[in-house]
Order: sequence, then structure tokens, then C-alpha cells
Amino acid sequence: MPPEFDRRGALRCLGLAAGTLFGLSGGVLTATPLAQAATRAVGKPLFVQLSDTHIGFNKPANPDVGATLDRTIDLVNALPVQPALILHTGDITHLSKAEEFDAARQHLLRLRVTELHVTPGEHDMIDGTGAAYLDRFGQASGGRGYYSFDHDGVHFVALVNVQHFKTGGLGAFGDDQLAWLKDDLSGRSSSQPLVLFAHMPMWTIYEPWGWGTGDADQVLALTRRFGSVTVLNGHIHQIVQKTEGHVVFHTARSTAYPQPAAGEGAGPGPLVVAPDELPRRLGLTSVGIASSPGLTTLSDTALA
Repeated sequence: MPPEFDRRGALRCLGLAAGTLFGLSGGVLTATPLAQAATRAVGKPLFVQLSDTHIGFNKPANPDVGATLDRTIDLVNALPVQPALILHTGDITHLSKAEEFDAARQHLLRLRVTELHVTPGEHDMIDGTGAAYLDRFGQASGGRGYYSFDHDGVHFVALVNVQHFKTGGLGAFGDDQLAWLKDDLSGRSSSQPLVLFAHMPMWTIYEPWGWGTGDADQVLALTRRFGSVTVLNGHIHQIVQKTEGHVVFHTARSTAYPQPAAGEGAGPGPLVVAPDELPRRLGLTSVGIASSPGLTTLSDTALA
């Protein structure tokens, strides 16, 4: 069994934590790994994506997830120009406990970025209703969880696909949310860049483990007329990516712990690896939309 390591060892191995800085140039989204953004000019920053912080988790895969989240926050705060937004793609907490949400909020309050946008993961809705999550992070959505907003010419849509999550099952948006999204997108210019973010992947990566969303095709049908669509997800704690025409999909690594690749082992869950392997599993991801809508570039940078 790989050796366990203490808080200091975890931080020494990680050195950095997962995150991506997104910028806007000439109406086009670009992206830079957070570690690189802290040391070089990257233009006008737009947002950083964080995911799967799992506050409350304390097992051998990472005995101090608060420390690695704080390291990520330090990197964001050290950027020479602060991003306008932070997007968190779910699993803020590990067990939906009130004290976990409160602890997570205290960590996130350290961010110098004042505008935080979140969507829940299944670990944030273990109670079935998401009451604790919505009490602390549901104001922007009016208590529904899903909502949209505009910033600097980009239309952002926070979606919820874990409301009726069952272990091993696919995510789902549901009829009410789909009807809301159709209305939200109607009348918008097809040239406006869209960023959709939800917790579970919006394409089926591995159905036996529930890595997908059953009705995501209905969401994507509503975006078909738009020239630039970026879909951000978490949940699987690793990079899986693809581009289909005008849409680029990518799942983010966790700031907490890795999970096995699809189909490797008995199932998903915290993966204990040797300390020198951990940086290879918790890296940084860069996602960019090139100057021509629909031409998307993705790259990932491991911490090793």
C-alpha cells in the first residue's frame, strides 16, 4: 500500500493546487494554467475554475484538503491582476454538513476576488434537498441552484445535474431546468460566447460509474446555434476532454484527491497514491477558445 503522508508532506508534494485562469481578449476566451499565470503576463483575467474541494475529507488520499485549497487560494491571490470571477464546479464539501459548508466559506472568503459563482456536487446534496448548500450558496439562484449571469460579453450558466443523484447513476437536469434554460438562451445573439458549468460531466464518459448526464443532449441542442460554447465540469477528479464542432468539454482535476481512470478498479472513489505520484494526478488544466469560434485548444499541466 502506498505510504501515507502528513500535512507537510502533502503540501511539499503538491507545491501547487489545481486551478485554471480564464481571460477574455477581443471577445474570445483564452486560458492559462494557474501556476504559469502567477509568473507571467496573461492579459486581462476573466475567471478561475476550482472544483471538488471536498472540505471535510481527511483520509489517506489527502489528510488535509483545507491546506491544499488554501494553497490554491494563495496562488489566485498572488496573480498580478486579479480575475473578475471564480467558478466552483461542485463538491464544495464532502458530506454536506453545516460545519463543512461554514469551513469552506471561511476558506473561500480568503479570495481577493469578490465574485464567486458555484454549482453543487452530489456531495453537497447528500441530504436530498441541498438545504445547507442553498442556505449558504443559493442566493444568486433564488434558491433553485441554477441561474445565469453576464460578464464582459460572455453569458455564464450555472446548471444543477445532481439534484436526484443515485450512486452509480447518471446525472440529470430535469424538465423544469431545461424549460428555464430554453427561455434563458432565447433571444441571445448566436455570436455571444457561452460558458456552461455543472458538476457531473455533460457527456457520457463511463456509464457504469455514472460519469455522465442522461439528458445533457437536450441542453446541447439548445446551444447548437451558438458559435462558441465551453462546458466545464468536475466530479471525476481528472482531465477528460473533447471537442465537438463549436463545443469544447473538459472536466477539471480536484484540489482534494485523485480518482482512478474510468474502468480501472472496482469503482470511483478516493485514490491513495505514493507521494511522488500525487503531483502527476493533481495538475492544472488550460482551456482556451481560439480566435475562430469553434476552434478550441485544451492542454493540461501536471504538477510533477
